[in-house]
Amino acid sequence: MIRDVVTGGRYMQGVSGQLSTYVNGYSGLQGVGNMRYNTSNQNMEVYDGTTWVTLNMGYASVALSAEAESLLDWAKQKRNEELALKARMDQHPGLRDAYERLEIMKALTLEEETKEQK
Repeated sequence: MIRDVVTGGRYMQGVSGQLSTYVNGYSGLQGVGNMRYNTSNQNMEVYDGTTWVTLNMGYASVALSAEAESLLDWAKQKRNEELALKARMDQHPGLRDAYERLEIMKALTLEEETKEQK
């Protein structure tokens, strides 16, 4: 039986069932607390001294949050765009030159901005 599911971090979410089964404490009757698997109804049962009580079986679900799924979708899209761009650059050297110049300009402007912040 799953009693609870605990998740950590912003990007995980968990859901668990909140069912419980109460079984009387020891009442002096023989067999109280015995367990069995009922093959007819496919459930675990506990004897409470009078009847067999079906245990409520919990469930658990662990998944990424909607934001995490969105971020992974975005990362996958960007990766595919980069792979396609690299394939095009292999076919077109002029595109590779333009891309390299763009990367140099990005580095220079970043360096300039960093100096200005100091």
